Amino acid sequence: MLNRRSFLAATLAVASAPAAAQTSGQAAPWPSKPIKLVVPYAPGGTTDVVARMVAEYLGQKLGQNIIVDNKPGKGAMVGTALVAKAAPDGYTLLMSVISGLSISPTLYGGADFDPMGDFIHVSIASTNPSVLVANTNFGPKTFKEFVEYAKANRGKVSYATSGAGSSNHLLGARLEQVISAGLVHVPYRGAGPAMIDTIAGNVPVMFDSLPSAAPHIKAGKVNALAVSGETRSPAFPDVPTMKELGYPDLISYSWFGISVPAKTPQPIVDRIATEMQAVLKEPAVIKRWEEIGAEGSTMTPAEVTRFIQSEIDKWTPVVKASGATPG
Repeated sequence: MLNRRSFLAATLAVASAPAAAQTSGQAAPWPSKPIKLVVPYAPGGTTDVVARMVAEYLGQKLGQNIIVDNKPGKGAMVGTALVAKAAPDGYTLLMSVISGLSISPTLYGGADFDPMGDFIHVSIASTNPSVLVANTNFGPKTFKEFVEYAKANRGKVSYATSGAGSSNHLLGARLEQVISAGLVHVPYRGAGPAMIDTIAGNVPVMFDSLPSAAPHIKAGKVNALAVSGETRSPAFPDVPTMKELGYPDLISYSWFGISVPAKTPQPIVDRIATEMQAVLKEPAVIKRWEEIGAEGSTMTPAEVTRFIQSEIDKWTPVVKASGATPG
């Protein structure tokens, strides 16, 4: 049996243990608090759709809430720059996109971050083609009719996108290079606002990523004229590809990934990569991706890094040759 002196000593030792752990500088296991996922576009677009699915299921895997934080602007570079400057502690993630890392830095003449040096690129959550959709009251009902109409009304046909520097902006610019119809780009601060104006008829057509356009197509709010994939989307088998309609130069895909600030500890990077692969195997996520015409990726962080570098190498000359501007 403990005597009084031994009992007091033992009690004091237990009581002082947390303080000793704090003063020793021992870090709490990651993650020990909610995580922020910065989305560089406004709510309602594909980036936001993918981000919220990732936040829900990755949060479950990590045992912490993941809070989606929309920071649109400057072709996705505003939100991207915020994460580049964030503490590398695993509590600020970026929903990285083709525009913010591979297109906008060239389109805007530079960025205040290094797309490769300021990040560790961890995972690709989904890839998907784009789709050209039209207001239901717009005359042309097929892609061929749209091209003929645009040529007959040179300089008078506008198209909406989620913003300057988006892959959809470049897709529109490439179409303009091919048909020389004087198409007018109308950039928005996200796909959501752009789709609202397309449905309302304020702009006749919109280039959008298929996942964000999918529910509006299915609801009959817009007409799908063509998709930009190599093959038809299983989610919309009746919608032709631009390639099969005679425009192979318009094959284009968007991608959405998870990146973290450079110098994030390797164990955290590895944990996110592992759990993201588990997320992409979830039946609910697979089903959702199929419904919206998206596809998951099994790339490792090293493969993602090489992929994003290849996208920068691919899109930089395209932006320069297109003559596209932020406006």
